Amino acid sequence: MTVGNVIMDAEPGASLWADAWRRLKKNKLAVFGLLVLSVLIVIALLAPWIAPYGYEQQNLELGATPPSFAHWFGTDLFGRDMLTRVLYGGRVSLAVGLIATFVALVIGVTWGTIAGYLGGRTDAVMMRIVDALYALPFIIFIILLMVVFGRSVLLLFVAIGAVEWLTMARIVRAQVLSIRNQEFVEAARAMGLSTPHILAKHVVPNSLGPIIVYATLTVPQVMLLEAFLSFLGLGIQPPQSSWGLLISHGANVMEDSPWLLIFPGLALSLTLFALNFLGDGLRDALDPRVSKD
Repeated sequence: MTVGNVIMDAEPGASLWADAWRRLKKNKLAVFGLLVLSVLIVIALLAPWIAPYGYEQQNLELGATPPSFAHWFGTDLFGRDMLTRVLYGGRVSLAVGLIATFVALVIGVTWGTIAGYLGGRTDAVMMRIVDALYALPFIIFIILLMVVFGRSVLLLFVAIGAVEWLTMARIVRAQVLSIRNQEFVEAARAMGLSTPHILAKHVVPNSLGPIIVYATLTVPQVMLLEAFLSFLGLGIQPPQSSWGLLISHGANVMEDSPWLLIFPGLALSLTLFALNFLGDGLRDALDPRVSKD
Protein backbone atom coordinates (compact mmCIF):
# COMPACT_ATOMS: atom_id res chain seq x y z
CA MET A 1 0.00 0.00 0.00
CA THR A 2 1.45 3.25 -1.07
CA VAL A 3 0.92 6.12 1.21
CA GLY A 4 0.82 9.37 -0.71
CA ASN A 5 1.94 12.65 0.68
CA VAL A 6 -0.82 14.57 2.32
CA ILE A 7 -0.78 18.17 1.20
CA MET A 8 -2.67 20.58 3.36
CA ASP A 9 -4.21 23.41 1.36
CA ALA A 10 -3.73 26.62 3.27
CA GLU A 11 -6.63 28.94 3.22
CA PRO A 12 -5.55 32.05 1.37
CA GLY A 13 -5.61 35.21 3.42
CA ALA A 14 -7.85 38.07 2.45
CA SER A 15 -6.20 40.96 0.67
CA LEU A 16 -6.39 44.50 2.00
CA TRP A 17 -9.04 45.46 -0.56
CA ALA A 18 -11.11 42.30 -0.03
CA ASP A 19 -11.06 42.91 3.71
CA ALA A 20 -11.95 46.57 3.21
CA TRP A 21 -14.89 45.62 0.98
CA ARG A 22 -16.10 43.15 3.60
CA ARG A 23 -16.00 45.86 6.26
CA LEU A 24 -17.65 48.38 3.97
CA LYS A 25 -20.57 46.04 3.31
CA LYS A 26 -21.23 45.88 7.05
CA ASN A 27 -21.67 49.65 7.19
CA LYS A 28 -25.30 50.19 6.20
CA LEU A 29 -24.98 53.94 5.79
CA ALA A 30 -21.96 53.54 3.52
CA VAL A 31 -23.76 50.97 1.38
CA PHE A 32 -26.79 53.26 1.22
CA GLY A 33 -24.54 56.13 0.13
CA LEU A 34 -22.91 53.97 -2.56
CA LEU A 35 -26.29 52.85 -3.92
CA VAL A 36 -27.74 56.37 -3.93
CA LEU A 37 -24.64 57.79 -5.63
CA SER A 38 -24.71 55.04 -8.25
CA VAL A 39 -28.38 55.67 -9.00
CA LEU A 40 -27.83 59.43 -9.27
CA ILE A 41 -24.93 58.96 -11.68
CA VAL A 42 -26.96 56.60 -13.87
CA ILE A 43 -29.92 59.00 -13.89
CA ALA A 44 -27.65 61.91 -14.80
CA LEU A 45 -26.09 59.95 -17.66
CA LEU A 46 -29.52 58.96 -18.97
CA ALA A 47 -31.01 62.46 -18.58
CA PRO A 48 -31.47 63.05 -22.36
CA TRP A 49 -33.56 59.89 -22.59
CA ILE A 50 -35.62 60.13 -19.40
CA ALA A 51 -36.22 63.88 -19.23
CA PRO A 52 -39.91 64.54 -20.00
CA TYR A 53 -39.26 67.80 -21.90
CA GLY A 54 -36.52 69.52 -23.84
CA TYR A 55 -33.74 71.13 -21.85
CA GLU A 56 -34.45 74.67 -23.11
CA GLN A 57 -38.11 74.18 -24.00
CA GLN A 58 -40.02 77.24 -22.74
CA ASN A 59 -43.66 78.10 -22.27
CA LEU A 60 -43.81 81.76 -21.31
CA GLU A 61 -47.59 81.65 -21.04
CA LEU A 62 -47.33 78.90 -18.44
CA GLY A 63 -44.73 80.68 -16.30
CA ALA A 64 -43.89 79.39 -12.84
CA THR A 65 -46.45 76.78 -11.83
CA PRO A 66 -46.37 74.40 -8.85
CA PRO A 67 -45.87 70.64 -9.22
CA SER A 68 -48.57 68.80 -11.19
CA PHE A 69 -49.06 65.58 -13.13
CA ALA A 70 -47.76 67.28 -16.26
CA HIS A 71 -44.73 68.79 -14.46
CA TRP A 72 -43.78 66.74 -11.40
CA PHE A 73 -41.32 69.34 -10.08
CA GLY A 74 -43.28 72.32 -11.40
CA THR A 75 -41.95 74.87 -13.88
CA ASP A 76 -39.66 77.88 -13.57
CA LEU A 77 -40.31 81.53 -14.44
CA PHE A 78 -39.86 80.79 -18.15
CA GLY A 79 -42.20 77.80 -18.12
CA ARG A 80 -39.34 75.26 -18.32
CA ASP A 81 -39.92 71.87 -16.71
CA MET A 82 -38.02 71.74 -13.42
CA LEU A 83 -37.63 67.95 -13.42
CA THR A 84 -35.77 68.26 -16.72
CA ARG A 85 -33.67 71.13 -15.39
CA VAL A 86 -32.77 69.17 -12.24
CA LEU A 87 -31.79 66.09 -14.27
CA TYR A 88 -29.54 68.08 -16.58
CA GLY A 89 -28.23 70.16 -13.67
CA GLY A 90 -27.18 66.92 -11.99
CA ARG A 91 -25.00 66.07 -14.98
CA VAL A 92 -23.08 69.33 -14.59
CA SER A 93 -22.83 69.22 -10.78
CA LEU A 94 -21.65 65.61 -10.69
CA ALA A 95 -19.23 66.24 -13.55
CA VAL A 96 -17.77 69.25 -11.73
CA GLY A 97 -17.39 67.21 -8.55
CA LEU A 98 -15.78 64.18 -10.19
CA ILE A 99 -13.57 65.90 -12.77
CA ALA A 100 -12.36 68.67 -10.45
CA THR A 101 -11.59 66.05 -7.81
CA PHE A 102 -9.63 64.06 -10.41
CA VAL A 103 -7.62 67.20 -11.26
CA ALA A 104 -6.96 67.76 -7.55
CA LEU A 105 -5.89 64.12 -7.18
CA VAL A 106 -3.43 64.22 -10.05
CA ILE A 107 -1.77 67.44 -8.89
CA GLY A 108 -1.96 66.77 -5.15
CA VAL A 109 -0.76 63.15 -5.26
CA THR A 110 2.14 64.00 -7.58
CA TRP A 111 3.21 67.04 -5.53
CA GLY A 112 2.84 65.39 -2.14
CA THR A 113 4.56 62.17 -3.20
CA ILE A 114 7.62 63.95 -4.59
CA ALA A 115 7.89 66.29 -1.61
CA GLY A 116 7.51 63.53 0.98
CA TYR A 117 9.83 61.04 -0.72
CA LEU A 118 12.69 63.39 -1.57
CA GLY A 119 12.48 65.31 1.71
CA GLY A 120 15.08 67.84 2.77
CA ARG A 121 15.34 71.15 0.93
CA THR A 122 13.07 69.96 -1.89
CA ASP A 123 10.31 69.14 0.58
CA ALA A 124 10.73 72.49 2.36
CA VAL A 125 10.53 74.52 -0.86
CA MET A 126 7.55 72.59 -2.27
CA MET A 127 5.54 72.81 0.94
CA ARG A 128 6.28 76.51 1.35
CA ILE A 129 4.77 77.00 -2.09
CA VAL A 130 1.68 75.15 -0.85
CA ASP A 131 1.54 77.41 2.22
CA ALA A 132 1.80 80.50 0.02
CA LEU A 133 -1.04 79.28 -2.22
CA TYR A 134 -3.15 78.59 0.87
CA ALA A 135 -2.86 82.27 1.76
CA LEU A 136 -4.47 83.35 -1.54
CA PRO A 137 -8.27 83.80 -1.42
CA PHE A 138 -9.63 81.16 -3.79
CA ILE A 139 -12.41 83.46 -5.03
CA ILE A 140 -9.86 86.01 -6.26
CA PHE A 141 -7.85 83.22 -7.91
CA ILE A 142 -10.90 81.89 -9.78
CA ILE A 143 -12.00 85.39 -10.80
CA LEU A 144 -8.54 86.09 -12.22
CA LEU A 145 -8.62 82.84 -14.20
CA MET A 146 -12.02 83.71 -15.65
CA VAL A 147 -10.95 87.25 -16.51
CA VAL A 148 -7.83 86.03 -18.30
CA PHE A 149 -9.21 82.94 -20.04
CA GLY A 150 -12.94 83.65 -20.19
CA ARG A 151 -15.82 81.68 -18.69
CA SER A 152 -16.25 78.05 -19.62
CA VAL A 153 -17.25 74.81 -17.91
CA LEU A 154 -13.82 73.31 -18.60
CA LEU A 155 -12.11 76.28 -16.96
CA LEU A 156 -14.38 75.85 -13.94
CA PHE A 157 -13.24 72.22 -13.62
CA VAL A 158 -9.58 73.24 -13.78
CA ALA A 159 -9.97 76.24 -11.49
CA ILE A 160 -11.67 74.31 -8.70
CA GLY A 161 -9.25 71.40 -9.06
CA ALA A 162 -6.34 73.83 -8.91
CA VAL A 163 -7.65 75.09 -5.56
CA GLU A 164 -8.52 71.76 -3.95
CA TRP A 165 -5.19 69.96 -4.54
CA LEU A 166 -3.43 71.77 -1.70
CA THR A 167 -4.92 69.72 1.14
CA MET A 168 -4.48 66.53 -0.89
CA ALA A 169 -0.76 67.31 -1.26
CA ARG A 170 -0.37 67.67 2.51
CA ILE A 171 -2.20 64.41 3.21
CA VAL A 172 -0.16 62.45 0.66
CA ARG A 173 3.11 63.98 1.88
CA ALA A 174 2.38 62.91 5.46
CA GLN A 175 1.55 59.39 4.30
CA VAL A 176 4.69 59.13 2.18
CA LEU A 177 6.86 60.38 5.06
CA SER A 178 5.54 57.51 7.19
CA ILE A 179 6.38 54.77 4.67
CA ARG A 180 9.43 55.98 2.71
CA ASN A 181 11.89 54.34 5.13
CA GLN A 182 10.01 51.08 5.62
CA GLU A 183 11.60 47.75 4.71
CA PHE A 184 9.89 47.19 1.37
CA VAL A 185 10.96 50.64 0.14
CA GLU A 186 14.52 50.07 1.34
CA ALA A 187 14.52 46.71 -0.46
CA ALA A 188 13.39 48.38 -3.69
CA ARG A 189 16.25 50.90 -3.38
CA ALA A 190 18.74 48.09 -2.72
CA MET A 191 17.60 46.37 -5.91
CA GLY A 192 18.60 49.47 -7.85
CA LEU A 193 15.08 50.45 -8.92
CA SER A 194 14.65 54.01 -10.15
CA THR A 195 12.88 56.63 -8.06
CA PRO A 196 9.89 56.94 -10.45
CA HIS A 197 9.46 53.14 -10.37
CA ILE A 198 9.60 53.06 -6.56
CA LEU A 199 7.07 55.87 -6.30
CA ALA A 200 4.66 54.35 -8.85
CA LYS A 201 4.91 50.70 -7.75
CA HIS A 202 5.54 50.88 -4.01
CA VAL A 203 4.95 54.28 -2.42
CA VAL A 204 1.74 55.49 -4.06
CA PRO A 205 -0.10 52.09 -3.93
CA ASN A 206 0.58 51.87 -0.19
CA SER A 207 -0.86 55.38 0.27
CA LEU A 208 -4.12 54.73 -1.59
CA GLY A 209 -6.24 54.27 1.53
CA PRO A 210 -6.13 57.89 2.76
CA ILE A 211 -6.13 59.15 -0.84
CA ILE A 212 -9.38 57.35 -1.70
CA VAL A 213 -11.04 58.43 1.53
CA TYR A 214 -10.12 62.08 1.05
CA ALA A 215 -11.19 61.93 -2.60
CA THR A 216 -14.71 60.84 -1.61
CA LEU A 217 -14.85 63.74 0.84
CA THR A 218 -13.46 66.18 -1.75
CA VAL A 219 -16.28 65.52 -4.24
CA PRO A 220 -19.02 67.00 -2.02
CA GLN A 221 -16.71 69.86 -1.05
CA VAL A 222 -16.15 70.65 -4.74
CA MET A 223 -19.88 70.44 -5.48
CA LEU A 224 -20.60 72.88 -2.66
CA LEU A 225 -17.89 75.18 -4.01
CA GLU A 226 -19.46 75.08 -7.48
CA ALA A 227 -22.86 75.81 -5.95
CA PHE A 228 -21.38 78.75 -4.05
CA LEU A 229 -19.72 80.13 -7.19
CA SER A 230 -22.93 79.72 -9.19
CA PHE A 231 -24.82 81.45 -6.39
CA LEU A 232 -22.43 84.40 -6.78
CA GLY A 233 -22.78 84.34 -10.57
CA LEU A 234 -19.21 83.04 -11.11
CA GLY A 235 -20.02 79.43 -11.94
CA ILE A 236 -22.23 77.82 -14.58
CA GLN A 237 -23.98 80.39 -16.76
CA PRO A 238 -27.43 80.12 -18.43
CA PRO A 239 -28.69 78.46 -20.54
CA GLN A 240 -26.56 75.74 -18.94
CA SER A 241 -27.66 74.69 -15.52
CA SER A 242 -26.36 73.07 -12.36
CA TRP A 243 -27.91 72.40 -8.98
CA GLY A 244 -26.05 75.40 -7.58
CA LEU A 245 -27.39 77.71 -10.27
CA LEU A 246 -30.94 76.37 -9.83
CA ILE A 247 -30.67 76.93 -6.09
CA SER A 248 -29.46 80.47 -6.73
CA HIS A 249 -32.44 81.22 -8.97
CA GLY A 250 -34.84 79.50 -6.60
CA ALA A 251 -33.59 81.49 -3.62
CA ASN A 252 -34.58 84.72 -5.37
CA VAL A 253 -38.22 83.66 -5.65
CA MET A 254 -38.50 81.26 -2.71
CA GLU A 255 -41.45 83.09 -1.17
CA ASP A 256 -43.59 82.96 -4.30
CA SER A 257 -42.29 79.74 -5.90
CA PRO A 258 -40.67 77.58 -3.18
CA TRP A 259 -40.52 74.47 -5.42
CA LEU A 260 -37.81 76.17 -7.49
CA LEU A 261 -35.56 75.99 -4.43
CA ILE A 262 -36.81 72.79 -2.78
CA PHE A 263 -36.18 70.23 -5.54
CA PRO A 264 -32.63 71.19 -6.61
CA GLY A 265 -31.80 71.68 -2.92
CA LEU A 266 -33.03 68.17 -2.12
CA ALA A 267 -31.05 66.70 -5.02
CA LEU A 268 -27.84 68.41 -3.90
CA SER A 269 -28.40 67.51 -0.25
CA LEU A 270 -29.08 63.84 -1.05
CA THR A 271 -25.89 63.65 -3.10
CA LEU A 272 -23.80 65.31 -0.38
CA PHE A 273 -25.20 62.99 2.30
CA ALA A 274 -24.50 59.94 0.12
CA LEU A 275 -20.91 61.02 -0.54
CA ASN A 276 -20.25 61.76 3.13
CA PHE A 277 -21.74 58.42 4.24
CA LEU A 278 -19.55 56.64 1.67
CA GLY A 279 -16.47 58.61 2.70
CA ASP A 280 -16.97 57.81 6.38
CA GLY A 281 -17.49 54.13 5.54
CA LEU A 282 -14.35 53.99 3.42
CA ARG A 283 -12.35 55.68 6.17
CA ASP A 284 -13.35 52.96 8.64
CA ALA A 285 -12.98 50.13 6.11
CA LEU A 286 -9.48 51.13 5.01
CA ASP A 287 -8.19 51.83 8.52
CA PRO A 288 -6.06 48.81 9.49
CA ARG A 289 -6.53 49.62 13.17
CA VAL A 290 -10.28 49.07 12.91
CA SER A 291 -11.47 45.53 13.47
CA LYS A 292 -15.14 44.70 13.48
CA ASP A 293 -14.94 40.93 13.16
